[in-house]
Amino acid sequence: MVVGALALGVSVAVTACDGGVPAPSFDSVDVVVDSPELREMKADAGIEDCVPGPADPADRADISGKALPPLTLACLGGGPDVDLASLRGPLLINLWASNCGPCRDEMPALQEFHERHGDVVSLIGIDLEKYPEAAIDFAGATGATYPQLVDPAGALVSQRDLPIRPGLPQFIVVAADGTVVHQSAGGLDSLGEIEDYVTTHLDVVL
Repeated sequence: MVVGALALGVSVAVTACDGGVPAPSFDSVDVVVDSPELREMKADAGIEDCVPGPADPADRADISGKALPPLTLACLGGGPDVDLASLRGPLLINLWASNCGPCRDEMPALQEFHERHGDVVSLIGIDLEKYPEAAIDFAGATGATYPQLVDPAGALVSQRDLPIRPGLPQFIVVAADGTVVHQSAGGLDSLGEIEDYVTTHLDVVL
């Protein structure tokens, strides 16, 4: 699959919890996110396939609070595309990039959360960069096997239905009815921190 138009450049800021972080810069480029080579890399890294959500994206209009945008993203390294508006929770979405130090620090803890609680709270990553090979290598190096979408065109940052603040990593927390109940910078480096974060914002028992 080739994603065209605006792609997130390597100069994107990756400092968490910093209100002075500049907005991402974009370059015009086409990015291949699905090829035989990338599929082989993904399989070697053990990354799970993406799964489209159970809801009709048109049902987004029925959500009274903030909702995920009607935006279709490709699966990193091949697999089903996913319309974010089809997703329902309990769900934790992690926004990241391979040149982000705090992302590297928290991904092993996110993987542990996925292994222990993925049957209660789903976990999806969204890679915000234009280097799928680097992204797959990064996920493999940190042991992250949970599903990964990819947004090399910067569409999530550009849309205005659900504003995304500058800086990585970030979390988007989605309730069972599809309502976005919380957004924040990341930097949760232990399983306990992630468990506390999830139970604070979602009505779940882990």
